Amino acid sequence: MSKNILVIGASGYIGSQLIPVLLEKGHKVRALVRNRKKISVYDWHIECDIREGDVLDSSFSDRELQNINIVYYLLHSMGNPKGDFTRLDRLAARKTADMSRSAGVDRIIYLGGLGRRDIEQSLHLKSRHEVGDILRTSSVPVTEFRAAVIIGAGSFSFEMVHHLTNRLPVMICPRWVITRTQPISIDDVIRYLAAAIDTPESSGRIIDIGGPEVLTYRDMMLTVARVLGLKRWLIQVPVLTPRLSSYWVGLVTPIPIQPARALIEGVRHETICENDYSMEFFDIQPCPFEAAVRKALSAVLPESRDTEENKYQSIIKRIEPSHILTDRQQTTINAPVDRVFNTVASIGGENGWYYADWLWKIRGLIDELCGGVGLRRGRRDDTALKQGEALDFWRVEELDQGQRLLLRAEMKVPGKAWLEFEVSPIDHKRCHLIQTARFYPRGLAGIFYWYGIYPVHSLVFKGLVSAIARKASVDFES
Repeated sequence: MSKNILVIGASGYIGSQLIPVLLEKGHKVRALVRNRKKISVYDWHIECDIREGDVLDSSFSDRELQNINIVYYLLHSMGNPKGDFTRLDRLAARKTADMSRSAGVDRIIYLGGLGRRDIEQSLHLKSRHEVGDILRTSSVPVTEFRAAVIIGAGSFSFEMVHHLTNRLPVMICPRWVITRTQPISIDDVIRYLAAAIDTPESSGRIIDIGGPEVLTYRDMMLTVARVLGLKRWLIQVPVLTPRLSSYWVGLVTPIPIQPARALIEGVRHETICENDYSMEFFDIQPCPFEAAVRKALSAVLPESRDTEENKYQSIIKRIEPSHILTDRQQTTINAPVDRVFNTVASIGGENGWYYADWLWKIRGLIDELCGGVGLRRGRRDDTALKQGEALDFWRVEELDQGQRLLLRAEMKVPGKAWLEFEVSPIDHKRCHLIQTARFYPRGLAGIFYWYGIYPVHSLVFKGLVSAIARKASVDFES
């Protein structure tokens, strides 16, 4: 039966993946976001009733809860710049509870955190539990799911493990690496959240959800390393406090220190399921940890292939941006879009690479000497491209005719590389070209590779975008 649903935290990691599932099930979804521009990148936003507002101020009012049956509360203030996240979480939960009661909401569904409540807890875990308690004061039935580490591309806790494992061959680790936890795939979290609507037994319950394995953080990091094809050594020491650990994480990864500290404080405590309601109420078989990791890392694994469920999502969007090293060049060209895109789409093969072609040939020779494909494959047609076909040592990964071309490198590199061209019109005689080189470094070798040859890359990429502009303009004028 279709429900009217309000998702609070719609632009967040969980909310943005839950909403398309709810829409697919036929529910009517109202999405509350602080800034509607944040969700304009998602295809589903045109199917939602988008409301702009902040639970912490007057922009969130009774209007957002009119005719709502189910409220999904997926808000977390840990990254909020307004101040103490525990206080903000408390205020936001209390306001949501009061307004849900007044509006006659049938149920609140909340995603909190695992962790025993009879022992000392970190501020992060304590806040997660307190939010559930506050929501229950509304007298509206609450389904509280409790999860530990969520495994998926973009999950803050998983990306911290991913960054540390990828960047550090030898890790000096504090005691928390042997803390036990019960990680769960993001897909399973979404399945539980969506299924709760049609599972009346879950109403008024605290339901612990986790994967089939209980692991230590050491186990998780070594599994991520194995999936990435890296060897890692973890040395445990007793002297690293959570504060020192967070500084270390901030130094060697792009993860901000404050959220990292909150998470590290939390991982000192075991987070394991304490009840079996998930198995009793739901017909869901959670995904094994390694399979969840392989899916989370699928876009950066050499052997990865698109599955039916993700083939419509750009591979670049499936990679957490903090892992990607980027060189972006852009220019305005005095030629129409179709002329410029045809110039871009004719690159390579017998046509050459327009700028410093001799450097491209040297790179192809080096690739062949290393056992790669080099430039010998050329291209099938001098002017036309098809998605999936080879272009020298690239593969046409994605192709939006007249607008966008994404090439994936098949040369030998310590990571994965892409070269993207995007063309957009300014008027009928001018257009804008953005050329973006992206690189996912696999281990320290990948980082050294990128920065070691970056001066050459920078020269070539700047020259390439200028050469495309010149060639397209000359062809147009002639």
